[in-house]
Amino acid sequence: MADREEKEEAVFRSADMSLVQLYIPTEVSRAIVYKVGQLNVLQFRDLNSKVTEFQRSFVKELRKLDNVERQFRLFKKELDFRDIHIKLYPYEFSIPQQSDIDELVENSQLLEDRVVQLRDSVDTLHNNENYLKQLRYTIRAVDRFFNVEGERTTSEESALLSELEHGATSHVHSASSFISGVIDTEKIGVLQQILWRTLRGNMYYHSEALEEEIYDAKHNAFVPKSSFIIFSHGSMIHDRIKKICESLDAIIFDIEGSAEDRLKQLSKTNIKLNDLSTILSESENALTSELIAISHDLYKWWELIAREKAVYQTMNMCDYDGGRKTLVCEGWTPTDSIQDLNNTIQDYDQAQAIPTILNVLNTNKTPPTCNRTNKFTYAFQSICDAYGVAKYKEINPGLPTIITFPFMFAIMFGDMGHGFIVFLAALAMVLNEKRLDGMKKDEIFDMAYTGRYILLLMGIFSMYTGFIYNDIFSRTMTFFPSGWEWPENFKLGETIVAKSVGTYIFGLDPAWHGTENALLFSNSYKMKLSILMGFIHMTYSYFFALANFLYFDSVIDIVGNFIPGLLFMQSIFGYLSLCIVYKWTVDWFAVGKQPPGLLNMLISMFLSPGTVEEPLFAGQALIPIVMLIIALICVPWLLLVKPLYLKRQLDRKAKTHGAYSQLPNDGENNVDGEGFVFDNESNNENNNNNEDVADNGEEDEDHEEHGFGDIMIHQVIHTIEFCLNCVSHTASYLRLWALSLAHAQLSTVLWSMTISKAFGPTGLMGVIAVVFLFAMWFVLSVCILVVMEGTSAMLHSLRLHWVESMSKYFEGGGAMYEPFGFVGLLDNVF
Repeated sequence: MADREEKEEAVFRSADMSLVQLYIPTEVSRAIVYKVGQLNVLQFRDLNSKVTEFQRSFVKELRKLDNVERQFRLFKKELDFRDIHIKLYPYEFSIPQQSDIDELVENSQLLEDRVVQLRDSVDTLHNNENYLKQLRYTIRAVDRFFNVEGERTTSEESALLSELEHGATSHVHSASSFISGVIDTEKIGVLQQILWRTLRGNMYYHSEALEEEIYDAKHNAFVPKSSFIIFSHGSMIHDRIKKICESLDAIIFDIEGSAEDRLKQLSKTNIKLNDLSTILSESENALTSELIAISHDLYKWWELIAREKAVYQTMNMCDYDGGRKTLVCEGWTPTDSIQDLNNTIQDYDQAQAIPTILNVLNTNKTPPTCNRTNKFTYAFQSICDAYGVAKYKEINPGLPTIITFPFMFAIMFGDMGHGFIVFLAALAMVLNEKRLDGMKKDEIFDMAYTGRYILLLMGIFSMYTGFIYNDIFSRTMTFFPSGWEWPENFKLGETIVAKSVGTYIFGLDPAWHGTENALLFSNSYKMKLSILMGFIHMTYSYFFALANFLYFDSVIDIVGNFIPGLLFMQSIFGYLSLCIVYKWTVDWFAVGKQPPGLLNMLISMFLSPGTVEEPLFAGQALIPIVMLIIALICVPWLLLVKPLYLKRQLDRKAKTHGAYSQLPNDGENNVDGEGFVFDNESNNENNNNNEDVADNGEEDEDHEEHGFGDIMIHQVIHTIEFCLNCVSHTASYLRLWALSLAHAQLSTVLWSMTISKAFGPTGLMGVIAVVFLFAMWFVLSVCILVVMEGTSAMLHSLRLHWVESMSKYFEGGGAMYEPFGFVGLLDNVF
């Protein structure tokens, strides 16, 4: 076997893709598709998209496998019901023989018949047991009622009972004189009301709860039940009472009237229950033993059937030649994986002495987008793909997101303590990922576990920004000497002004904490920082558009879109950002001037160009005029240059071809290597036969004819959207400041309302207060400040990437590369 080629990283851009064609002899087609699936490098195209599912070649095999999966789902349902765990340890799979699959199908049918028979038998026995239990409780309830009746009834009630029993003695009652049974406890009140209104009170009613709950198949749970006894006159009234009871799902029992007969009836019932319990126990043991044996191999069987089913579903996407002796397959694969694919096929062909031909085709179809990921980059790529899949060979937004996403989050969530909690939670999942991989996780925890590396970086960056903000659980840290000094002597009530004695080495000086103007200072600082971060984020994102234009050799997009857009953005918001930085560099107290307001300066730039009431520096009045002129020139530049250039191109093609048209961009994926060949003739013939075929979102290139009007409308929309977005997107980054402020203030409020109150009391009350208030503070911090605030900051960071950043360069519209493989076939089952 030839050495494996070094794989392209395919992180900055998607991997180079090639369209390959396989001619597989029918005898080995199933085995070859198995081999290809084990490599997980080929995305098959559906060559039978115009054929219904029921007319494809392997419908019979798929129906048989679907039935086996149905049987496996039945086994799993029974195992889950009896809380029998399925063994999920990994198995080593090889290509199964068809005889092995047939044997598994046959055995599955035998097991289903056995399990269903045992289950039905057990269910029947359970129903009989429940019936006998309710009968026994009803007999006992009736017996207790008659035994104590004479002692607890009043004279009027005794007279009524005597009348209802038609002269029977107090110890011998007619079975026809009363109705007894069992009903759900929650329906007792309803039954009483209906009987009272129906019989107009001409009855005597008694009920008592059963000693144990009875399993109800209708509710699939144990339900509290109650026995009841109803006395009334006449057979017609008795029939009406029975119908009312049965309508409420009550069970009516025929209980003997005399105490001696009831004793015999109870004895017979107990004997039946004992015999039934013995049979039921044996049946339960037999069913449990059968299911335990199934649980040991169910995962392996299911995985085997799932692979077999995936193979036949893939083969249904392929086509046969005229004589049905060769299976013809087409699919996309990374160019650097062709050698591995060919070597695998050749190795199997040499063992079987039946050749399989692999061709690399020239095509003008757009390949799917393949961005390779690992366990670290997967989650970052997923949040970008949720917005849209990048176009083939377009810059992948997932790479810069690895840093910018957690850092934008950290700006809003800057707190060393809260960041450390997030870091510890993520670190625990990272260190135990092997054990957690095999666990069954709920939806929320699975989402957190998938993004564990995102959470890890979010925690690290939050600790870093918290160190800059000098904030840990709303408290400050004094790692370095303060740059401010407070006066030692002062009078109560007077305003105290600190004296500057130096510069704090890193981050925010702790002296600001607790001062009257601390919020004013931090607001100004964080607001300007948000503008700068937004400007940097959007500018570097916009340069990705330049990289895309250069890669696709689109000069007109560079001249007509990128350059005027960059000048427009920099002339307004770049100028504002430079003014912010310059204002920070000036010691306004030393120069004896009041710092000018930048917001008024920006407004005056548009309303009164050339007029600067509070200049930052000498000669500033001329700069806004120049910047404004550049921005105004860029608007018609964006609007007209590209449409006029394309109109000129269309006019030239019209003179040459007689009509407006677009020439396709030939994307040749010529790959030469050992063991596979180019076959352009067969490719052209095959493309003619399948030119309308599309699969997995992939379509043939359709080159629509666009007139100048369509191009102009598109460019007008782009220009308006770009100019307005420059303003709205820059303002959108102020959410970094707003959420950072909200997080800091909530942290301060929570501290002052909980744990800060524990530092006053002393003695035993002080200890109790510290323990209780600390627990309260910690739980609320985790639930509100870490979970809820963290989720909010994460969503805002996600919006900044999807809307503000990716809109500057991301085109999207690509098809996800989904190679055929056997990974994760049972993820939705186990």
